[in-house]
Amino acid sequence: MSRIGKQPITVPGGVEIRIQSDSVAVKGPMGELVSPLFEGIVAAQEGDSLILQCADLGNKVMKSKYGLARALLANVITGVSKGFERVLELRGVGYRAQVQGKSLNLSLGFSHPVVYAIPEGVEAKVEQNRITLSGIDKQKVGQTAAEIRAFRPPEPYKGKGVRYADERVKMKEGKKA
Repeated sequence: MSRIGKQPITVPGGVEIRIQSDSVAVKGPMGELVSPLFEGIVAAQEGDSLILQCADLGNKVMKSKYGLARALLANVITGVSKGFERVLELRGVGYRAQVQGKSLNLSLGFSHPVVYAIPEGVEAKVEQNRITLSGIDKQKVGQTAAEIRAFRPPEPYKGKGVRYADERVKMKEGKKA
């Protein structure tokens, strides 16, 4: 049996759950999201917890989808109750970021400024050289952070570039005479 799939998901107060045959709709204080259920996986609510059950655990593919469905559902419940946040740091002389309406204006040492359109459902705040992305959908927040980081990933010699706040860049030694 899947170790992740069999764990119950605790539902915090203020979160409503509607279970359909192929999806679970979750509504909370921060918004509403829908998580899909794969064929052969059934959700049931018991008190303040949500339990998933799988029809065929002998099948390796079904077992992996069982754990995936539980993880996706747990992320949806966490998102509508608390939300998700990702912090990026800009390192380098002259590297700046600015939020202008629904776009992020980045100066990353190129000959031109990089303008990134912030997707719907993600909010961006800039304080000095830190970009804070927040939203209720974990996938959207993470994808947005990855796309911004991809404009100028940190280089290993001086460490300049866009990096996650908790990222450790392994520095290399330069040329030795």
